[in-house]
Amino acid sequence: MKTKLILLLIVAVFSLSSCQEPQKTQEPAQAMTVESPKSDKGMIKVSILYPTGEDKTFDMDYYSQKHMPMVADLLGDALKKFKIDKGIGGRLPEDPIPYFAIGYLYFDKLSDYQEAFGPVAGQITGDIPNYTNTQPLIQISEVVE
Repeated sequence: MKTKLILLLIVAVFSLSSCQEPQKTQEPAQAMTVESPKSDKGMIKVSILYPTGEDKTFDMDYYSQKHMPMVADLLGDALKKFKIDKGIGGRLPEDPIPYFAIGYLYFDKLSDYQEAFGPVAGQITGDIPNYTNTQPLIQISEVVE
């Protein structure tokens, strides 16, 4: 009797397992889609670099909380976004930071930057002494990648 019961259980388990759907193979990785953030490629980026040096100072709080928001407000819709980098080290651990900070302003087109900046240039540059005594370096670039 015990043997019959064990055999019936084995047959039942075997029958159930053979009735299950075959396992699906995993989709290839390239079939998966992942949404990526909007690319900056093709945008105009204005980089403002603030070099360090002897007797040079920089107030990051003022720059990040007052100056850059003021710049964003003055440039209006032409400015698509801005970012700020704070220098924390040089090429080697013992090297001093080459820049206190680097600010980035992003525009769709060069003409958008030129038209927005021209009328407010005096207000923007006039605020520089409120946070630094270093002369900023400016580079205008097209984002490639």
